[in-house]
Amino acid sequence: MPQAKITKRFVDSAKAEGGTAFFWDTELRGFGLKVTVAGRKIYVAQYRVVGHDRQAVRMTIGTHGKITPEDARKAAKRYLGQAEEGVDPAEAKRAARKDITVSELCDLYLNEGVSTKSATTVLRDRSRIERHIKPLVGKKRLGLLDRGDVERMQSDIAAGKTRQDEKTGIKRGRSIVRGGEGAARETVVLLSAILGFAVNRRLRADNPALGVKKYRAHKRERFLSPKELAALGTALSAYETDGGSRFGTAAVRLLILTGARKSEILGLRWSWVDWERSCLRLPESKTGERVIRLGAAALLELQEIQTRLWDKMSPWVIQGRAVTAEPDGNEGEARAFVGLQKVWERVRELAALHDVRLHDLRHSFASVGASGGDSLHIIGKLLGHNQAHTTQRYAHLADDPVNAAADRISGNIAASMNRHATR
Repeated sequence: MPQAKITKRFVDSAKAEGGTAFFWDTELRGFGLKVTVAGRKIYVAQYRVVGHDRQAVRMTIGTHGKITPEDARKAAKRYLGQAEEGVDPAEAKRAARKDITVSELCDLYLNEGVSTKSATTVLRDRSRIERHIKPLVGKKRLGLLDRGDVERMQSDIAAGKTRQDEKTGIKRGRSIVRGGEGAARETVVLLSAILGFAVNRRLRADNPALGVKKYRAHKRERFLSPKELAALGTALSAYETDGGSRFGTAAVRLLILTGARKSEILGLRWSWVDWERSCLRLPESKTGERVIRLGAAALLELQEIQTRLWDKMSPWVIQGRAVTAEPDGNEGEARAFVGLQKVWERVRELAALHDVRLHDLRHSFASVGASGGDSLHIIGKLLGHNQAHTTQRYAHLADDPVNAAADRISGNIAASMNRHATR
């Protein structure tokens, strides 16, 4: 097996070719690095427990980036020393974890159980953990958590017990947590995933969140009619004429013209725009890597931004105000746009669309496609849906072309019958 002294320089350059590769340290026998084809680098310890008739055991120490090579080496020494003394470090670690708190389990989950999730999903999970789970059940010992605790947590979140509005370290920034039934339902779903992780790691035998009756999801569907779309266009122009943010209105136009999510447009970089193939190539979104197809109107809007608004020092398509320049004369750092909600509230007021949310622009994009005869499969592709059932909410709109055909055919038949009847 390949051997090398496991240092940061070596770990950074290590690659797997043709399959998962293991590299073993030349100085500490049993200390190694696992490199996957996807590029993940994981420190491991391999040992035999003295006095036990067992095969060699390989245990995970930690992932590179979350733990340094030096700390991994120290942990490996500790584990290998326990094995020399006849103690299985993996079993000792499991026994210690069985008495951990729910809060400690959440930290373990965020460190080791979210590798297949996107960065935005992990960020959302972390927020729910810190805002809801830890304050309500975090101090509870994992082995003592029961269904009643989960049900009470859901009720408390729905009732607003974890609601808060506090200042953050960002200038004029605030952290607003409202709670409610939707947040309660999603938090129970997350806690169930965390407890499922605990079951897989043998930290407890069952998942008390399974079977908990969750609040019903209220799917709010609001689609803009052609008349309302016209009012929106007029309001955007009026807002700009009155000195409103051009980047803000550009973001709104791109949302309605692409069906993209707000985070995808506000986080969009020029390097992700594929002009030749008329699409956006996002390296990461809610559903992972995603390609957003661009129609002619969306391309024209991007060209307008690039020609009239773009500061070529900024990587962002929808750019915000730069950080104030430093006293030494260096230019300020470019920032992405913030404050789109305030822009939208003003624009929808001008358009008299008081009940319309920014996310409803995405629904409206889909509704126009469904009403125009595009299949739900095509609409799902455009919206980046991974599951077909997610697109089913637009099924009743897709029936409109069928209704129109029925109306046309029956009208032709009726006309023929009436014509013959008058002869």
